[in-house]
Amino acid sequence: MAEKQKRSPDYQQIFYENRSSSLKTLIAMYQGKYVKLLLSVLFFVIKHAPVWVMPIVTANIIDVILAGGEDAPRRILLYAVVMLVIVVQNVPTNYIHTYFYAKAIRQVERELRSALVRKLQQLSIDYHRKTESGRIQSKIMRDVEQIETLSAQIFINLLSIVLNVVIAGTVVVTNSRRVFLFFAATVPLAVLVIVHFRGKIRDYNRDFRREMEETSVQVMEMVEMIPVTRAHALEAREAEKMEGRLEQIADKGFKLDMIQTYFGSVSWIVFQVFQVICLIFTSFMALRGNISVGDVTMYQSYFSTIVNGITGIVGLIPIIAKGLESVESVGDILLSEEIEAGRSGGARIDVKGDIRFEHVAFQYPDGDQPVFSDVNFEVKTGETIAFVGSSGAGKTTILNLLIGFAQPTDGRILIDGTDIRELDLKYYRESLAVVPQNSILFSGTIRENITYGLSDIDEQTLAEAIDASNLRELAESLPEGIDTRISEHGGNLSGGQRQRISIARAFVRNPRILILDEATSALDTVSEHQIKEATANLARTRTTLIVAHRLSTIRDADKIAVIDHGGLQEFGTYEELMERKGAFYHLQEMQK
Repeated sequence: MAEKQKRSPDYQQIFYENRSSSLKTLIAMYQGKYVKLLLSVLFFVIKHAPVWVMPIVTANIIDVILAGGEDAPRRILLYAVVMLVIVVQNVPTNYIHTYFYAKAIRQVERELRSALVRKLQQLSIDYHRKTESGRIQSKIMRDVEQIETLSAQIFINLLSIVLNVVIAGTVVVTNSRRVFLFFAATVPLAVLVIVHFRGKIRDYNRDFRREMEETSVQVMEMVEMIPVTRAHALEAREAEKMEGRLEQIADKGFKLDMIQTYFGSVSWIVFQVFQVICLIFTSFMALRGNISVGDVTMYQSYFSTIVNGITGIVGLIPIIAKGLESVESVGDILLSEEIEAGRSGGARIDVKGDIRFEHVAFQYPDGDQPVFSDVNFEVKTGETIAFVGSSGAGKTTILNLLIGFAQPTDGRILIDGTDIRELDLKYYRESLAVVPQNSILFSGTIRENITYGLSDIDEQTLAEAIDASNLRELAESLPEGIDTRISEHGGNLSGGQRQRISIARAFVRNPRILILDEATSALDTVSEHQIKEATANLARTRTTLIVAHRLSTIRDADKIAVIDHGGLQEFGTYEELMERKGAFYHLQEMQK
């Protein structure tokens, strides 16, 4: 796998060097694959030969029939054989053509998605916090697919159209300049009229599609609101509202069908009229002896080919524009400079768990004022410190700074005496275990979720983690135990069960620093008590940082930090803070 990635182009560099032009970027993305594309073009020309040769052969057969003669049957059979050979060769050559272009396009598609995934793993947590996951997913899937579609349009449709128009035009001008001048005068006019009517249809289609999208949104809202609707006995009202909307959509759909029929008929008539004009013009030329009778059929075919080709090119413009927009969209990720600091190359220390905050302040880049400032405290190896305070005071932000998700805007954080900015964060985080406020699970087995990222966990260690996190009863109640699969985000488990799996995931890592952000918030009273005991046992030899709103869960913490009003308000043991009768005392009184 590493070898494959090494051979892959540096898409970040490609996007950076060609950032002034999406088209240049698209072309540069196929570096190393130009030979495949050239071979694809070569076999495309061969496989597409029937489109250009058939009108000529047909014209010659007609001329042979009109001329008669003893050798006429032989010449007709010869032309027939030529036609059959040209037609049949389309099967192998089309396969080879498709093989080469598909190989190149699909390889770029895979490499580009891989480059996006790798870049997303490098971008800062702040980038992911302010960028919607749906938007990122759209860039990886939809925009890359649009780029693949654009490439296919260029190497298949556009190539086909251009070759058809060029070769047909070349044959016409070679055989008769007068007919070519007629084409030059009438083809643009025919194309303009056809494109005008197709544009009208496209506009109506776009409006109808937007109405459908809006209706889809309302349908989703209706489904999500069903519990509320039913609780207030508003089913009939909601049904009537949606029926009115659906009736409106049906009426617009009917009008669209009629408009498409009208404009489609007009467009077809225009094309046929110009075909008739071409037929009349070439017929009079044949009567005067300027061209042969067979040439009339040939010019009819080429007129149709050129008109359809140029119309097709105009029709491809919106598709090409959308594909180039997708190139820019993908570039938003690949060109982003919000790389997480300290990912590699920093100091690698044997983490013991001493933590010191020295005059630490933090302010979000788009914030008007600091979240907190001048925060000072120290945690010794094996100690447990709990953070309490009102929502939004900065408790979770302190944990994020400790993990390295963000950097202090002032002051410094020391891990065993080393500034966190100087650490190799990837190596440092191997000594951490984090249980977030909202449990994060993926589709897979319970075992896979607990041992995520670890391949050398023995059964005894796993069993100890399961017992410590109070998962034993759940595991034994399932038909396949911890090898039972769970759905996306653990949707088939209760909130408490999901959180216990997250806690087991932290336990099994045997961390030096344990971070619990409201880790017991989703647990019932009994499970909370059991987890509290397990956490206390685990924390005896580990530095533990806890964020909690339930003050009853932190009574045994070595130190408690009250974070509020932009800083550290109080710091001490539970007994000390209760004796002061300050901020912590009032918080405790409110929860009684």
